[in-house]
Amino acid sequence: MKIGLGADHGGYKLKQLIKEHLEKNGYEVVDYGTNSSDSVDYPDYGKKVAQAVIDREVDKGIVCCGTGIGISLAANKVKGIRCANVSDTFSAKMSRAHNNCQMIALGERVLGAGLALEIVDAFLNTEFEGDRHQRRVDKIMDIEGGFTCQN
Repeated sequence: MKIGLGADHGGYKLKQLIKEHLEKNGYEVVDYGTNSSDSVDYPDYGKKVAQAVIDREVDKGIVCCGTGIGISLAANKVKGIRCANVSDTFSAKMSRAHNNCQMIALGERVLGAGLALEIVDAFLNTEFEGDRHQRRVDKIMDIEGGFTCQN
């Protein structure tokens, strides 16, 4: 599985930790930046990763900023993306199992390293359940204008 990563300066260290964890566990990682703690704008990186998911350059995306809020909002503006800002493993699992999210957003300033990696693993190791949940995901996508992405 190929995972796209992105972060602003507030999530840079967490992105690097996640990158190391994923590579150690056999995932192919595409890093869309940023590559330092110098101040940058989170919408640029949320958009890059979300667009890569839609374009099928990567299978899933993980983005980080200080809280995960801003970068998740930016990612969700890319048509077809469902990006959940999560800070616990149950929500990470449900974002996949019930909402078929292709991306998660994490906050470096609100999560400890150990929990962040557990969230990443929970997200990547959970499959979409389909069935009644597909109907609900379709309704979410209808709100956006009928665009459906089957990632």
